[in-house]
Amino acid sequence: MKIVIIGAGFTGTQLAKRLINGKNDVVLIDNDEETIRHASNRLDCTVLHADGNNLATLESVGIDKADALVCVTSSDEVNMITCSLVDAVYPNLLKIARVRNYAYYVNTADAEQKHSETFSSNHRPLYGIDFMIHPDVEAAQAIVNAVEHGAITDAVPFGESGFELTRVTIEKGSALEGQMLQNVRKLIDKPLLIAYVESGGITSLPSGGTILKAEDSLGLLMKKSDLQEFLKLCGSKMHEMKKIALLGAGRIGTIIAEKLIHRKKSFFSKVFGWQSKLTNEFAIIDSDEALTKAAAEQFKGAKVFRADISDEAFVKEEGLQNYDLIICATQNYELNMVLAAYMESLGIKNSICLVSTSAFADIARKIGVEVAVPIRDAVVDSIMSHLRGQSVTGIHTVNDGALEIVEIVIPKNSSVVGKPLKEIAENGKFLILVVQKSGTSQYVIPTGNTTIETGDKIVIITTSIDNQHVLDKFGGKK
Repeated sequence: MKIVIIGAGFTGTQLAKRLINGKNDVVLIDNDEETIRHASNRLDCTVLHADGNNLATLESVGIDKADALVCVTSSDEVNMITCSLVDAVYPNLLKIARVRNYAYYVNTADAEQKHSETFSSNHRPLYGIDFMIHPDVEAAQAIVNAVEHGAITDAVPFGESGFELTRVTIEKGSALEGQMLQNVRKLIDKPLLIAYVESGGITSLPSGGTILKAEDSLGLLMKKSDLQEFLKLCGSKMHEMKKIALLGAGRIGTIIAEKLIHRKKSFFSKVFGWQSKLTNEFAIIDSDEALTKAAAEQFKGAKVFRADISDEAFVKEEGLQNYDLIICATQNYELNMVLAAYMESLGIKNSICLVSTSAFADIARKIGVEVAVPIRDAVVDSIMSHLRGQSVTGIHTVNDGALEIVEIVIPKNSSVVGKPLKEIAENGKFLILVVQKSGTSQYVIPTGNTTIETGDKIVIITTSIDNQHVLDKFGGKK
């Protein structure tokens, strides 16, 4: 694929890096000379110092032959206008724009929903943007997913399959310490698959002979209903979450609260037994008077505090140390890490914090935070899932992009159609985690004899180096 990226900041360079690793043809454009110089020293692609919203500039780098345009400059207006300009001349080109202004995002979504019949026809999308990416929405959804899946660690759910990929850590002295991977199934009578092992800072796809050590982190594919039993083998356990405290009443905090309180009541009632007491068990904390006033008006049943959560007297007075979960979602990402770890030291059972990048997510985990959501990586993941093509339904990265999880629907021109997995396996390059056979609603962990057919949905974990090879192999090379 050929992708033109406008904006060489963190998101643009991270996106370019992952696309280059997948052997795509990438053009990166930015009008800041220092930013471009920095990017050109790090990336093996075409890097251009120019205004990306200039059609002549875009045509000079081959926009007419490109597969996609991604606009991630610091200006929402530039991103939107650039997509609109290109759409007028090249309507068939895929256009993705990052938009930070929540009003733009909401108004666009509302307009397309209100006039869904118009936009379901051949009508072009608003502003010519096929996919509008909002960082706060992506980050908030990632945090909500973590809450819904126990908040014990990072979890990636796979649709309605019941399976999820969960990051678990082997505690010292647990039943798994010193075990060979192939023997793990003898310790638990539940369907599972170890998708990856992180040991000593190195993440890899394991083999049956891999020896598990204390403090290793495992990518465990298992049904959530069976997870508690496996956690006992690891030396840890899940905690019921009936009392949640949310730190941060800004945009991200508000989206999280909307999803957890207003839209997810049925979920909490079913899973955690919350019924009429739901809002009495949810606290929102912020030091800003205007934000807390707005939160109190919007979330009538929640407890809303204008306070400094680092004040131990306030924590003890309100009994926050007895809560089951703290979500730190302020715009100060470093403070989120510190406060999440601080609250755990006071006795709170679980913590989720919003951080800037996956590098800080690793640091957060090392200081005791269960789940750290990197907002910039969530944006890159979302963009990547749209760039992979119609057969790819979702993408999630693991451990700073070392591994990539891809959900893909097998097209009829795929080279693997009609073949059992044992004939197409490539050790060390990929693992197929789950398969949903075409025409069914059931997902299964496959065996070597499982045959892949057109229309099957599969979830694959692959190395960042081999991801394009794997996508070509299963998705049907263009």
